[in-house]
Amino acid sequence: MNGGSLVTVGAAETGLRLDRWFKRHYEGLGHGRLSRLLRTGQIRVDGARVRGGHRLEAGQRVRVPPLGEPSVPPRPAPVPVDQDDAELLRGAILHIDKSVIVINKPGGLAVQGGSGTHRHLDAMLDALRLDGAERPRLVHRLDKDTSGTLVLARDARAAAAIAAVFRRHEAQKLYWALVDGVPRPLSGEIRLPLSKVRGPRGERMAANPEGKSAQTDYRTIEKAGRRLAWLALTPLTGRTHQLRAHCAALGTPILGDRKYDVTRSEETGEGPSVEVLCLHARSIALPHPDGGELSVVAPLSEPLRQVWEHFGFMPDVSG
Repeated sequence: MNGGSLVTVGAAETGLRLDRWFKRHYEGLGHGRLSRLLRTGQIRVDGARVRGGHRLEAGQRVRVPPLGEPSVPPRPAPVPVDQDDAELLRGAILHIDKSVIVINKPGGLAVQGGSGTHRHLDAMLDALRLDGAERPRLVHRLDKDTSGTLVLARDARAAAAIAAVFRRHEAQKLYWALVDGVPRPLSGEIRLPLSKVRGPRGERMAANPEGKSAQTDYRTIEKAGRRLAWLALTPLTGRTHQLRAHCAALGTPILGDRKYDVTRSEETGEGPSVEVLCLHARSIALPHPDGGELSVVAPLSEPLRQVWEHFGFMPDVSG
């Protein structure tokens, strides 16, 4: 492996996938060639062979074969955020200090863009710059239709520290959900590996012994007869759609989940029907990048509160 260079991963790039790191630094390097370089070991991280999905950490050194000097494309000028969207985000702030912002993300707002998704939080973050010197950074995700606590870092140093907390599974997350049916037993632990599958409802996560390990603790806060239950869910791993897939696997899919509620027949209309996904990131607690602990609780949005109260639940009680 003669030639090439060693490039040090920056603090703001902690948690970034290696293939995305290359896309960021070497725009002209195509996916096919990148795959060949990885497969033949010409690209390494700290001397070791890795795959494109390898998550980088600050300070690691990426061995880059002769491709020219890394060039980071200039950041586009901040795009003005729609005034209504800016007011929505600022009104959603639950906590702010010099390093961290926590918002109560509205359900229906995607965190990042994708195919056909043009309105998303990532494009609106300049509205939350406020008195900060840098644009806030995403450090974890919520599904588009899930509401609740979402942590943002206000600078690169805080982003690296918080990303490391999530990688070490040190963040304590609690979700509320209304589910169709009542789980048996009323509380317990779900250990069910998950993997992606394609089906008539698009790509989804499904139980698979060969899938990635996934673990969720759950307990029933309250139930409405045998019709439905209000659950507190604690994910101990962070797989895509983990809580939605695990609740469905219990036989109690989350109300309003059109992707995973396979027990509800669209032909017969069996089961309760609601227009919003009844999944809410109720609280989060994690080590603060400046020391101490950050702990934030998010109230239900008005649409979710109405659903809770419709079924006779009082969401102001401690869950």
